[in-house]
Amino acid sequence: MKYFITIFIVALISSSSFSQAGVCGNFHKKYCVLEKDKGANWQYNAQSKSGLFNQGMVSKLRCVIYKGMDYRISVCCETVLGDKVNYKIFDSRTNELLFNNSTAEDTPIFEFQSVSTRQLIIEVVVPQGATEKDKHKATDAACVGLLIEHKITDKQGFSTY
Repeated sequence: MKYFITIFIVALISSSSFSQAGVCGNFHKKYCVLEKDKGANWQYNAQSKSGLFNQGMVSKLRCVIYKGMDYRISVCCETVLGDKVNYKIFDSRTNELLFNNSTAEDTPIFEFQSVSTRQLIIEVVVPQGATEKDKHKATDAACVGLLIEHKITDKQGFSTY
């Protein structure tokens, strides 16, 4: 009897962790992937996430960036959301707004260099009424991916004295 209870508990835990990954589990890995720049050597950052978003939903992600690294942040979404997904990047300590894609022509990609190690908060917003009609998908929710990539900053100027 203990054997069956153990199997039941393991099965319950497995299905619970699968459902937490949800329908959008690795959406960012499949749909946010950009063409590799020649010699850029961007690497996947494990702080990347995907999630199911409803209209009007705001979600925040805290991430750590490190001194001496370049970062590329990309936001992608299912076509039913069109191109209406916005994101902002804040310094988590000062709450200073560092980037807002809605004031940068709604660009889905932002690249920057980090001059210090610090925590950022990335806020993703799906506005009300952002979805388009698609007969195959619900219009009230869709997958959104946040892909974070990094690489060592290239040396600039004279490399040796």
